[in-house]
Amino acid sequence: MIKIGQTYKLDVIKAVDFGFYLDAENLGEVLLPNKNAPRDLSVGDSVEVFLYLDSEDLPIATTQRPKACVGQFAYLKVVDTTDVGAFLDWGLDKDVLVPFAEQHRPMKVGGSYLVHLYLGVDGRITASSKIDKFLDDERPHDFRPQQPVNLIIANSTELGYKAIVNNSHWGVLYKNDVFQRLSFGQKVNGFIKRIRPDKRIDLSLQGGRETRDKNAELILKYLKNNGGFAPLHDKSDPKLISKLFGMSKGAFKKTIGGLYKQRVISIKEDGIRLIDK
Repeated sequence: MIKIGQTYKLDVIKAVDFGFYLDAENLGEVLLPNKNAPRDLSVGDSVEVFLYLDSEDLPIATTQRPKACVGQFAYLKVVDTTDVGAFLDWGLDKDVLVPFAEQHRPMKVGGSYLVHLYLGVDGRITASSKIDKFLDDERPHDFRPQQPVNLIIANSTELGYKAIVNNSHWGVLYKNDVFQRLSFGQKVNGFIKRIRPDKRIDLSLQGGRETRDKNAELILKYLKNNGGFAPLHDKSDPKLISKLFGMSKGAFKKTIGGLYKQRVISIKEDGIRLIDK
């Protein structure tokens, strides 16, 4: 079923003076205005569009890409406030409304806020900064350790950072596992570190084969540029490892362990060395 607030690839079924009509299945024929249509578009072609409601509450299509679809979170800037709420720039000509009742705190023009997009009772795409009500930690999930996930940094705590995982659940990035600067609303790729007994989610920015390969490349590059030696090993101070390589001690140990098994390096009391071949 095709829904408002999502992106689809639809077939062009009719051309008119003011645009093209697309086959939106259960939504019927939906207009793609000329101003948003590719110049060489013609009947029989397929085009990727985002669907929303126009000023008359009719479905309409655009090739503009919103910064988020319905059901997703985004960090958006306020461009106007009126007597009905605040309007945010989300990448389309038509701004998205955050009603006063959906504002976690009063929004000001020029400010940016983390919001969730949803369909209001009138079927219009609406935003809310009351993000907690859209994240249910009691909802079952099937996340698994080392699974790649998409994260949105929500706020910082004494433990580290709270992040939204795949637009559905809260997770925690512990500060001891963070080796880069993170900002509110930032989108980053991460990994499931572990699932706690209470089903809460611990996260990591490092994990998976791609990260291990990247870490190995970083260590080998350092060794090659420093006479084949680094004054660190599996018992070194985590702060020194982080300062030199920008990774956790756990990630460092796993990486040099892999390089050692491949007989690429040796591990001694004073550090690690490249093995001449």
